[in-house]
Amino acid sequence: MSVQFIGMIGHQLSSETIAPVGPIFDKAYITRFAQVHEAAGFDRLLVGYWSDRPDGFLVTAAAGLATTKIKFLLAHRPGFVAPTLAARKLATLEHLLDGRLAVHIISGGNDAEQRKDGDYLNHDERYARTDEFLQVVRDVWTKEQPFDHQGAYYKAENAFSAIKPQQKPHIPVYFGGSSKAALEVAGKHADVFALWGESLEQTRETIAAVRAEAEKHGRTIAFSVSFRPIIGDTEDAAWAKADAILENAKARIEKAGPVLARKPDSVGAQRLMQTVAKGDRVDKRLWTGIAKLVGGGHNSTALVGTPEQVADALLDYYDLGVTTFLIRGFDPLNDAEDYGRALLPLTRAKIEAREAERLRA
Repeated sequence: MSVQFIGMIGHQLSSETIAPVGPIFDKAYITRFAQVHEAAGFDRLLVGYWSDRPDGFLVTAAAGLATTKIKFLLAHRPGFVAPTLAARKLATLEHLLDGRLAVHIISGGNDAEQRKDGDYLNHDERYARTDEFLQVVRDVWTKEQPFDHQGAYYKAENAFSAIKPQQKPHIPVYFGGSSKAALEVAGKHADVFALWGESLEQTRETIAAVRAEAEKHGRTIAFSVSFRPIIGDTEDAAWAKADAILENAKARIEKAGPVLARKPDSVGAQRLMQTVAKGDRVDKRLWTGIAKLVGGGHNSTALVGTPEQVADALLDYYDLGVTTFLIRGFDPLNDAEDYGRALLPLTRAKIEAREAERLRA
């Protein structure tokens, strides 16, 4: 199996340790950030979704037009755009980017954040709506004749799109969520299931659960795991870097408040806090310092060590069936360059060697 690396692009420079720099929609930064990731050898860039930030479709378009090879993963929350329109918008953007687009479906952040955009459905209702949303989107992408749809959340008559995705059978669908409702929807619709960086034991359990749901529908699913690698020339240097990141993050929170909203009702956040409960250092390299600080509210666990040590830790997840890694640093631009120099080529070489060894066995 080949491995894919995804970075994450923001609309301006910021992180848990860096206060926002530049305009809220920093076109120059978006361009540079995308080009740095392309040069570093990343396969794809995630464009996130927040209820109070610039529109991800336009961030993706700006980054895509500044690059030629790197692909994009656009986060989208169902509920605010009709699925017929969302399907056409995504297909149009995919054409603009010459087929370099996938969509990451997120059913909701938390109740408070959803309500900022006028969504008052509860957790399980949001996933039920997502199930129907994805079915309609898939039909718009693939059906060659107009169709009617009448469901619990959406209705349409003679729905049809003249513009179809360049990718066949359709634009790849990534999916996130850790609840039972999320896993059921993933089993029906996801091409790639995305997890936050949990322990190896938790990751193994989730992969088994998602595969079981997918098998009910005669489907197979690939898996992605997200980490915040912290690499150094020596192991001690890497851990010293992690300590400094934690102190800087604490200082920023003390000065400006939470960087991102906490999500106590999120099952994903609850699972990360279960990882935190295992200790500051879990398995070989998994560091939970930032996850503990932010209450598990977002992709916040790190793998710490030399590039070779972190690559070996990634291989442990690869051996569980993970073929995509979403990695981003706390110093987003400089860390991306560092990953491209050391971590990405080394990990790819190790996986290639691992696969060659399996073929010989």
